[in-house]
Amino acid sequence: MSPRRRLGKKLFKSLLPILVLVVLAVAISLSLIVYGVTRPPRHAYLVTPKSFREISGPALKVSDEAWRNHDGTQARGWLLRGVPRAPAVILLHRYGVDRSWLFNLGVKINETTNFTVLWPDLRGHGLDPPVKWSSFGIREGEDVLAAMDFLRTLKSETGQELVGQNIGLYGVELGAVAALEAAQHHSEVTSLVLDSVPVSSDDLLQAAVKEDIGIDNNLVQYLVRNSIRIYFLGQYYNISACEIAASMKNRRVLLLSGPEADQLRASTIALARCFPPSVTLETKADLPLTGFRLPSATGEQGEGYDRRVIEFFDRNLR
Repeated sequence: MSPRRRLGKKLFKSLLPILVLVVLAVAISLSLIVYGVTRPPRHAYLVTPKSFREISGPALKVSDEAWRNHDGTQARGWLLRGVPRAPAVILLHRYGVDRSWLFNLGVKINETTNFTVLWPDLRGHGLDPPVKWSSFGIREGEDVLAAMDFLRTLKSETGQELVGQNIGLYGVELGAVAALEAAQHHSEVTSLVLDSVPVSSDDLLQAAVKEDIGIDNNLVQYLVRNSIRIYFLGQYYNISACEIAASMKNRRVLLLSGPEADQLRASTIALARCFPPSVTLETKADLPLTGFRLPSATGEQGEGYDRRVIEFFDRNLR
């Protein structure tokens, strides 16, 4: 063996433990990041039906409900019943918050329209969630379909079907991706309100990683995306909001966003160009308040936002 080869072999043997440690450190770091972003932050509910009744009185009858997702996992939500055979609206929150962020909006929808309203906690969200992890829209769309199946099982006090033919979906960010995923598979979803829609599930993941570790490096994001695919055993894929929008027909869609949503405003404006002519589309991308930060709204701003959403559903679901 030549001296050069012997030197190279000795150098490799001396560096091998360091390389192993580096690979191990990277693997552990990626595992911690993946674990962290798939378990969104959880906080106490901003409001609950019980706390709301203490303020508004006993007339509001919101019930705690549970049902099965299509993959056999448990789902939960609050339900506010409307008049029999009236439409229903499902409200879907963004990543990192919970159903309570949309509670006031749902109550107003019910009071104004008499529609049934359902607030699910998306998987991985809310206090002590039955499913501990989020999939950035991959499974959440199927979960919305399961929530619609649950609504179809409900009966009024007289034994009538509670929910009529049409269902509306409202979604913010992650909720908007889930709403789009569900709507493409179900013709009964006739109307959608989508607020601050990301380009894709990969964009959601990137934003979550940036929020979790404070780094938005291309290499780190690439490694995390591939680690997520391994974590989900190949069941994670990139959902494109534009591709789903292009496949829709004969729907009524309201796109909402504003400057406070940062890059999500640009992606929402871009999404408007993806819908085919058969979709009746309205876009309002200059709002001073969006659903992204709805609970922090002032009275006037919040009322203006809620009124826009309520009027859209009232006009298009009946």
